[in-house]
Amino acid sequence: MSTRTMAHAGTFYPADHAEIIRYFKIFEAAQPNDPAHTPRAVIVPHAGYIYSGFTAESAYRCFKNSHAKRAIVIGPSHRVAYRGMSVSRFESFETPLGALQIDREYADQIVNDFGLSFDPQMHQEHSTEVQMPFIKYFAPQLQVIEMVYGDFSPETLGAIINVLLNDEENLIVISTDLSHFYTLEQANKFDTICLNAIKKEDPVLLHQGCEACGKIGVEGMLIAAKAHQLNVELLDYRTSADAGGDRSSVVGYTSALFY
Repeated sequence: MSTRTMAHAGTFYPADHAEIIRYFKIFEAAQPNDPAHTPRAVIVPHAGYIYSGFTAESAYRCFKNSHAKRAIVIGPSHRVAYRGMSVSRFESFETPLGALQIDREYADQIVNDFGLSFDPQMHQEHSTEVQMPFIKYFAPQLQVIEMVYGDFSPETLGAIINVLLNDEENLIVISTDLSHFYTLEQANKFDTICLNAIKKEDPVLLHQGCEACGKIGVEGMLIAAKAHQLNVELLDYRTSADAGGDRSSVVGYTSALFY
């Protein structure tokens, strides 16, 4: 069986089973109330768990409400310059909590239906990988699909997500961090633009100063959310200063729930 192996365990998140469970228990204890809505999609961050894990967990805890069959995780490429989008055609995804099954048949269908490709070098990407332990912990029954994009049209991605949302068995995960390496005051200004765009489900607002690294994914999600008349709830916003204390150079994180 071909496996999408872990490339970032021990750096972005703990490699040890017991240690990663300890992280999740801390996050859960800090916010005991589960979201009331059943998710169709979420936006989550992808930094190290010490910085953005609480924000991500605030979205993943709602997976307990879902009866979906598969989670389709869509994130930007940070290490490989790429034109297009790659869909993983491995058969399983390794995590410290055990492997997740990749829905290979459905991945093949996505590749064929939308003229996409599979480039293995794209699938050492942390923006998607850091999501998988959360999925394994909160919804271990889910199969997964990993989709990593480079230079890609947000309108095309929106059309793809729109089709994927027609299947009630799909749960969409959009991976993004917000602004990078500004002062806390500057970051709050740029991130507010992103948050307002998400809250209003208005992709046009993203182009007024949002500096999210996964802005293509967010824009595609907003396009599809409008088409499906989904509601949205912002769950959390914070910056790396909340964990590290340094206000001079921060990264912003948010999570949102579409239902």
